[in-house]
Amino acid sequence: MNHVPAALVDRFGRVHRDLRISLTDRCSLRCTYCMPADGVPWLAASTMLSTDELVRVAAVAVGLGVTEIRLTGGEPLLRADVVDVVRRMAALTGPAGSPEVSLTTNALRLPRLAAPLRDAGLARVNISIDTLDRERFRTLTRRDRLDDTLAGIAAAKAAGFSPVKLNAVAMRDVNDDEVVDLVRFAVDGGYEMRFIEQMPLDAGHTWERTRMVTQAEILDALSAAFTLTEVPGRGSAPAELWFVDGGPATVGVIASVTAPFCGACDRVRLTADGQLRSCLFARSETDLRTLVRSGADDDAVAQAFRDCLAGKRAGHDIDDPTFLQPLRPMSAIGG
Repeated sequence: MNHVPAALVDRFGRVHRDLRISLTDRCSLRCTYCMPADGVPWLAASTMLSTDELVRVAAVAVGLGVTEIRLTGGEPLLRADVVDVVRRMAALTGPAGSPEVSLTTNALRLPRLAAPLRDAGLARVNISIDTLDRERFRTLTRRDRLDDTLAGIAAAKAAGFSPVKLNAVAMRDVNDDEVVDLVRFAVDGGYEMRFIEQMPLDAGHTWERTRMVTQAEILDALSAAFTLTEVPGRGSAPAELWFVDGGPATVGVIASVTAPFCGACDRVRLTADGQLRSCLFARSETDLRTLVRSGADDDAVAQAFRDCLAGKRAGHDIDDPTFLQPLRPMSAIGG
């Protein structure tokens, strides 16, 4: 890929090449660390960006040097035209060529959609699976869908996605005793396991720093069962990687709280209702929906991207006593 002059640069010199787009705030699960049992108020349909609007905003971003588009939710596969969204996103072109389009999902709809998504140009999938125990899965997600998730993981592999990344949020006294089992499952199946430190993004605002399972604890548990060797060259990737027993299999930890990687962040986020966010933990948003619907041209949309990033902070400051959790939960922001 040819080098492209930086267009989306914040005041700290960080170049933004990764756009996360939430396709919906709705989800088919009710994970305890994300939302209450009865869910959260959904965004009004009239506020959601249409597919044409999503593609237009993405096209502007690609023109500004964005090289990766990650589709998120909620659960992005609940969007009825998700295959068409992928096809149109993958066909965009900019100074660096076409973007790599990836997707984060709970996999429940992958048995039917994996092959069409692959054919449409989807490059990668990240799949959430926090436990391999059926009863624990039911308790965690408030849905008895472990078999469907496992079928979706297998469907992604069968469709030719590589790597298939598996994500688990490590939670104390919930699933922290499964980290070794999850890595074994991933290694045996040819998947890549990633553990995520729990972040203050739940709708109920119940997160406690002292209750969080840290990267150090995860690595200690894994080191008792495997030989871990750090993989060099992390770059701007959120996960720090280790080879498992010499490789080629790897395990990663996304330590957003105890080892933040804000200094190398290259991500900007678009919510399903058209709000641009410079950080997952941002307390302010830039309204692209009103801009797009008022007839603004692409130059104005591009300037809104630059204005948004001009206010990006150096870091999220979770450990700062003045930290305030975002007003939106993760399901409404997009991962």
